[in-house]
Amino acid sequence: MNKKAVALVTGASSGMGKEIAKHLLADGYIVYGSARRVEKMRDLEEKGANIIRMDITKEEDVANVVNTIQEQNEGVDILINNAGFATYGAVEDTTIDDARYQFEVNLFGLAGITKAVLPYMREQKRGKIANISSMGGKIYTPLGAWYHATKHALEAWSDCLRFEVSPFGIDVIIIEPGIIETEFADVMVDPMMERSGNTAYSELAEKIKAATLDSYKDGSPASEVAETVLKAVKAGKPKTRYAVGKMAKTFIFFRWLLGDRMFDRIVRNSID
Repeated sequence: MNKKAVALVTGASSGMGKEIAKHLLADGYIVYGSARRVEKMRDLEEKGANIIRMDITKEEDVANVVNTIQEQNEGVDILINNAGFATYGAVEDTTIDDARYQFEVNLFGLAGITKAVLPYMREQKRGKIANISSMGGKIYTPLGAWYHATKHALEAWSDCLRFEVSPFGIDVIIIEPGIIETEFADVMVDPMMERSGNTAYSELAEKIKAATLDSYKDGSPASEVAETVLKAVKAGKPKTRYAVGKMAKTFIFFRWLLGDRMFDRIVRNSID
């Protein structure tokens, strides 16, 4: 009898990560959910998931998660790199320490957990790595320089990784969600206003706040992303990229089609 595939979902305490974990559980995978807020994953535990506290920026936490899975289930067959957040604020108003932390979570932490699971996948000559990027990895929005920088970097990093590991039977998949009903808007807006709400960029910050809160009122459900991830990891030959959710395909298409100045105009009109 074939061993059940083991999936590790980072950032599983809420939003897309939690929904992805639920869908994987329902489909019969052995699921490990990791996040800093263990108490927010108790419902996953009740459904059969294994939950482990992990701060993705701490090497000792990453090592503990991977070692625990190896001891209990040999290794990770499917890695869902979902942990991440958005730092918004004008470049002039954002400290370099805050910018560095954005990269630590969204790119370097993700890279660390990926490096840790690759040896097992290589030995097995199979594996799936799904990196949750964003339509923000292909487009840009005002005051989001550092967030978009991490997502643009993740896109390129994933492309390079795909070339490196494909000879070992490992697939690297990029998921590009659009506007999704999660904590994203609430977590993003308040720190943005603290940084830029009373500076030379205050008028722009107010516009971004209003546009963000308005657009996220009717975002796509996180389950839509989860269904796409499940489809991708079950595919024998998955696509390299999946754009999913409200405005994702539309914005990515127009960014590809239009020049910088014209896209600037579209973004400006969307917040005015």
